[in-house]
Amino acid sequence: MSIYILGIESSCDDTSAAVLKDQQILSNIIANQSIHQSFGGVVPELASRAHQQNIIPVVEIALREAKIRKNQLNAIAFTRGPGLLGSLLVGTSFAKSFAMGLGIPIIEVNHLRAHILSHFVKEKEGQKMPSFPFLCLTVSGGHTQIVKVSSPSKMEILGTTIDDAAGEAFDKAAKIMGLPYPGGPQIDKLAAKGDPLRFSFPEPKIQGLNYSFSGLKTSFLYFIRDNLINDQNFIEKNKSDLAASIQYTIIKVLLSKLKRASRESGIKEIAIAGGVSANSGLRKSLMETASKEKWNVYIPSFQFTTDNAAMIAIAGYFKYLDKDFATQDITPYAKSKL
Repeated sequence: MSIYILGIESSCDDTSAAVLKDQQILSNIIANQSIHQSFGGVVPELASRAHQQNIIPVVEIALREAKIRKNQLNAIAFTRGPGLLGSLLVGTSFAKSFAMGLGIPIIEVNHLRAHILSHFVKEKEGQKMPSFPFLCLTVSGGHTQIVKVSSPSKMEILGTTIDDAAGEAFDKAAKIMGLPYPGGPQIDKLAAKGDPLRFSFPEPKIQGLNYSFSGLKTSFLYFIRDNLINDQNFIEKNKSDLAASIQYTIIKVLLSKLKRASRESGIKEIAIAGGVSANSGLRKSLMETASKEKWNVYIPSFQFTTDNAAMIAIAGYFKYLDKDFATQDITPYAKSKL
């Protein structure tokens, strides 16, 4: 008998609901919040209010597009954390209430695990999926980790950022250059037209498989500041080259540690996940590295790179198989690694 899971994602500023039939995606609806653009970043209070407005219509549309009735659902999976606490409370409260009304179990999902497991959402026949164990480079605005994935429930962090995430470095560089929010995609777009070797920035020297991007952000800030003293139009004259150079440095740092992790573990099944996995420069460099290192590479569809409920539903599906259900007294958490 098929298992129908409703996934709910509300960790930041996207309200999303998705329905899976086993691993097959039936719907994946996302409501974005454009209100934050004028503030240059997500405002938590505004985000939670928007989630309250969006969550019921988003769930209704997800069920309608999936062509199923709510009483066909076997369980509701929701993001418990990490994320913005106010936003998480909206999704958690709705999931608990909806599940109680339907008399079905709830499944709490870690947002970072869900990004990794998004590779197992089935979109089409013959789709390639990672074999266990595999390494996953999870890169987003808030997290940067190299994870060894031995099964859907067994994951081990091999390396993580000791300060700022790679996505934050992209966004900060964009803000320094005066680019609109969100900055990461703006850097990627400009970098396609620039020279990645025009400017050089110091690469962090961190032991082991951990990352650090705070020093790189500071170096970029001082570099721009010093050059603006001599030429107020420095950024405008060199915008594409600046974007290409900072992107080149960030990607080089990311992949150097990933190569080391692969060589030390002997694992050649390699995946990426998270918002920064949509970056075209990272995708291209990963494929080039894979050719040299003889990796089998798995890159998520663009709809699974940003925060979405399909990844929550697939994580919930695997937990459903293990009968790993949550209780009604569960509460969300703002911070967690895995």
